[in-house]
Amino acid sequence: MPSFDSVPTELLIAGILALYMAWAIGANDVANAMGTSVGSGALTIRHAIIVAALLEFLGAFLAGGHVTDTVRKGMIDMNLVSQDQLIYGMLAALASAATLLLGATRLGLPVSTTHAIIGAIVGFGSVGIGMSAVNWPEVGLIMVSWLTSPLLAGVIAYGIFQLTRKMILDHSEPLVQVRKLGPFFFFFVFFIIGLVTLFKGLKNLKLDLDLPEALVASALLGLLGAGIGAF
Repeated sequence: MPSFDSVPTELLIAGILALYMAWAIGANDVANAMGTSVGSGALTIRHAIIVAALLEFLGAFLAGGHVTDTVRKGMIDMNLVSQDQLIYGMLAALASAATLLLGATRLGLPVSTTHAIIGAIVGFGSVGIGMSAVNWPEVGLIMVSWLTSPLLAGVIAYGIFQLTRKMILDHSEPLVQVRKLGPFFFFFVFFIIGLVTLFKGLKNLKLDLDLPEALVASALLGLLGAGIGAF
C-alpha cells in the first residue's frame, strides 16, 4: 500500500484545496441552484442536498470536461509559463476562489464559482507571469458570455412563464391543464438536458456522438420524461 511519503507535497495540497473548493461550491452554488425548489416547497432541504450531490457529481463528471479544459489551459499561454509557476499559480487560484466563495456565503451573497476561479487565474497570470501570458481574447469571450447568458436566460424564463400562465395558471381548471400539458414540459426538460449531456459531455467517457445521434438519443430521453410526466 503506497504511503503518503511517496505522494508529492503539491498533490496533497491540491487535494486538500479541491475539497475546500468543493465545500465552498456546495455552500454557495448548490444554494443558488436549489433555492427555488426549497423555497417553493417542492423539495425539503434534506432532499435538495441529496439531489444536488448526485446531479453536481454527474454534471461535473459527464459534462464538465470542456469547462475544465478552458480553465486548465485556455486562460494562460502555456508557452510562457514554467511548470512550477503553473503549479503554484493554480494552487493559489484554487485557494483564493474557494475563500471568496466562503466569504460570500457568509455574507449571504450568491456569487459565481466561474467568476471566482477565472478571476483568480487571470490575476495570477497577469501579476505572477505578465500581462502577455493571459489569453485576453478568450477572457473577453467569457466575459461576453457573462453578460449575455443572464439576459438570454431572463428572456427565455419570461417566455416560459407567460406560456405557463396563459395555458395553465389562467385556465379555469389549472390542475387539469397541468396533467394534460405536463408531459410536454417533461419532454422539453429531458430533451435539453439530454442533448447538452450527450453532445458535449460523453466525450469524457470516450463516447463521441455527432449532432444527429445526440438529437435522436435526446428525443428518446424526452419521450421517457414525457412518460414520467404522464403519471
